[in-house]
Amino acid sequence: MKKMNRWVYAIIGVIVLLLAGLIYAWSIMSQAIGAAHPDWTAAQLSLTFTLVMAFFCVGSLVAGILSKKVNPKIYVILAGILLLAGFFLASMTQSSVATLYLGFGVLCGLGAGVAYNAVMGTICAWFPDKQGLISGILLMGFGLSSFIIGKVYTAVTPADGSNNWCNTFRILGIIIFVIMLICSFFFRKPDAEFLASKASEKQNVRQPAMDINSGKMIRMPSFWLCYIWAIMVSAAGLALVGQASGIATQVGTTVSEGNIATVVGLISIMNGIGRVIYGALFDKKGYKLTMIVDMVAFILAGLILMGALSSGSFLLIIIGFLVGGFAYGGVTPMQSAIISDFYGRTYYSMNFSIIVTNLLIGSFASTIAGKLYDMSQSYMSTIFMMIGVTIVSFIVFLGIRRPVAKEEK
Repeated sequence: MKKMNRWVYAIIGVIVLLLAGLIYAWSIMSQAIGAAHPDWTAAQLSLTFTLVMAFFCVGSLVAGILSKKVNPKIYVILAGILLLAGFFLASMTQSSVATLYLGFGVLCGLGAGVAYNAVMGTICAWFPDKQGLISGILLMGFGLSSFIIGKVYTAVTPADGSNNWCNTFRILGIIIFVIMLICSFFFRKPDAEFLASKASEKQNVRQPAMDINSGKMIRMPSFWLCYIWAIMVSAAGLALVGQASGIATQVGTTVSEGNIATVVGLISIMNGIGRVIYGALFDKKGYKLTMIVDMVAFILAGLILMGALSSGSFLLIIIGFLVGGFAYGGVTPMQSAIISDFYGRTYYSMNFSIIVTNLLIGSFASTIAGKLYDMSQSYMSTIFMMIGVTIVSFIVFLGIRRPVAKEEK
């Protein structure tokens, strides 16, 4: 396979993750669903997102465990089937929220997780010389999904109290299944000839510190420090994302809802752009500088937003969201690149699925930020939390070292 052709696989991977990342558009989708079911509480609807994130991790983990036995094409087709079934089942929701939980929360979560692992485990293997960059490019699709597809969803599904959302869900399910079915034919792992040609280009390929399985990886201090770091920076990003609309509304009291939504959407845009930039930086400068830049960006975003809340400047809100979105963009490509660089490619799918489970813990950050707001009646508490967990992540970072062979023993 010629070198230039591998970018076709990258494009296909971005498309699949763009569709799988639709689960992150739940906050947008839930508005129409909540309007159609006013008897359901915000807590009941929020549980749907908690479930979808939990089963996303389960799907990714299962796909990682079986990655050596199952063809990635099968995984992409399976993901399409699960997402189709999930959206159709959720669209049948009448009086019971349980159907929504099972459809969107469980089935769509599993489908997205399977697709996520299949893409990252297969497409990244084509780019041993650009692990950071390809991780960023692929994850850009996942990060931008909620903004791009969320905008389309909002345009065709107004929160007017009707059940139009049911038809939209069915159409989404069909579109996702058809596109994933087509994309599945492009999923193949690099052959021995390609890998050999890349191995001969050692001057362009940074060799992994070691190549070990998950059992050995989880016994390493370096892994757990990276895992805790990922939880902290994920928490910082999710705290901002979860409360962004409230922060913007508190300052922009005269700004329209449409403009508020657009400004909040800047976080997703910069998140996507940031993923590519951080990935490229990782390839050029390694994990240390990339992590430092990410943490500094989080602190800077927090300080800017503190200034916005104190002064009432909506311009500072915009700048803070741009910087905060850029900072959050560094989290996921860093995890992917570190797993490959520290622990090797042979067991990447399984190893990567393990570190992804940090989302199960990090996802509680938005809930905690909401509780802090309820107690303080000020979004300044969210900013303090964001800065606080970033400081903790810096302390953890000081202990992270790229493993050496003797650590495996």
